[in-house]
Amino acid sequence: MRSGAGALLGAPAQRGLLRATEAALVGGNAARLLVDGPAAYPAMLELIRSARERIAFENYIIRDDATGRRFAQALVERARAGVEVRVLYDWLGSRSTARGFWRELRAGGVRIGAFGAPTLRRPYAAGRRNHRKLVLADGRRAVVGGLCIGDEWMPRPHEECWRDTAVLLEGPVVHDLEISFARMWQRTTGQAPPLPPRTAEPAGDVRARVIDAPPKATRTYRLYQFVAALAARSLYITGAYTLAPAPLRAALAAAASAGVDVRLLAPGRSDVPIVNQAARAHYASLLRAGVRIYEWQGPMLHAKTMVADEALALVGSTNLNAFSFMACYELDVEIQDPGIGRTLHAQFLRDLENAREITISEWRRRPVRQRLAERLGAAALWLPYRIFT
Repeated sequence: MRSGAGALLGAPAQRGLLRATEAALVGGNAARLLVDGPAAYPAMLELIRSARERIAFENYIIRDDATGRRFAQALVERARAGVEVRVLYDWLGSRSTARGFWRELRAGGVRIGAFGAPTLRRPYAAGRRNHRKLVLADGRRAVVGGLCIGDEWMPRPHEECWRDTAVLLEGPVVHDLEISFARMWQRTTGQAPPLPPRTAEPAGDVRARVIDAPPKATRTYRLYQFVAALAARSLYITGAYTLAPAPLRAALAAAASAGVDVRLLAPGRSDVPIVNQAARAHYASLLRAGVRIYEWQGPMLHAKTMVADEALALVGSTNLNAFSFMACYELDVEIQDPGIGRTLHAQFLRDLENAREITISEWRRRPVRQRLAERLGAAALWLPYRIFT
C-alpha cells in the first residue's frame, strides 16, 4: 500500500466513507478511465450495440446534432431488434432539442422519460434537475461520467473538444447502477421498471461504490469533506463550475495548511461565465492557505473528478458547487484501486500542461476590471448560493 493510502482505505476510513455516502463498497469489478469524447463515445456506443436484453440511457443534455443522432440511431436499432431501451433526459437541460427527435425515438420503440418539466400543479419543478450521465447494458457493463451527448464533446474543424472524463465499469457494481436508474425512472414516469437480479460475474479486483445523490442528501458533498480530512499526501480536484460552499473551501484549506498537496483545476473560460467569476471571488482564501489553483487554457473544462493519495478516485456528474451538491440528482462512482488512482493522478498532471497556475502574488495584482466582474458575479449568485448553503 502506497504512503497515505492507509489513512484513506483502512477500516476506520471505510466506516466513514460508508456513512458519508450511504452506499456499500462492491468488489470484483473492472474499470477503465475514458478521457474526452473520442474515447468515451465509442465505448458508450459499443455498449449499446452489444446489448441483448436491456439498455438504460440517461443524460442531462441529449442534443439533436450529429452526435445525438448517432446515439439515437444506435438506440433505435437495438429497440427494433427486441432489446428493451429506456432513455431518461432532463427537460431543462435538453430544452433546445427538437420534439421531433424524441418522437423518432418513440416511433423506433424506445421508451422515453422527460424529467422535471414544470406544470401548473408543479410550477417550481425547474428547481430540481436530473444532472446524471449513465449508459448501461444488460446489467453487466456501464459508463458513468461527466459527458453529455453533443458535438461539443467531439473535435471539430479548427476546434478541440470539451475536456471531460468518464469511467467504463464491468462487474457486480453495475447492478447498483441499474437500481439507481430504476429509481430515477420511477421518479420521472411513476412506473417502476422490472429489476432483474444481480447477474454480473466478477470481472476484476477493483472495488467501487455507486453514489446515488438525490437533492438534499449531500452524499457527494460529505464525501469531498471526508476525503479532504483524510488525505495524507495529495488531493487533486478537477471541476467545471467550482463555486464550492464555504465549509468545503475550509476543508481544502485545512488540508493544504497541514501539508497536503491540494490542487484545483478549473476552467479558464466557461459556458456559464458568471459562475466562473463568482468562483474566482473565493480564490484568495484558498491561495493563502496553500491550495494551488490552475485554470484550463483549452475549450471548456467539463470534467468532475477527484483523486486522493493515488488511492481513491471519484468520477461522475457532480459539480463542485452547492446547487449540484444539494439541489440536483447526481450520479458518481468512487473507485478504490491503485491502478485507477495512479491513472487519474497522472491524467491530472497531464492536464496541468495545458493550464495556467494562479499564484497569490499574481492574484493580488489582478486588474480592477476583473475584481469588479468577480464581485458582480458573486452578488448575482448570492441568493441562490445562500439558499443552498
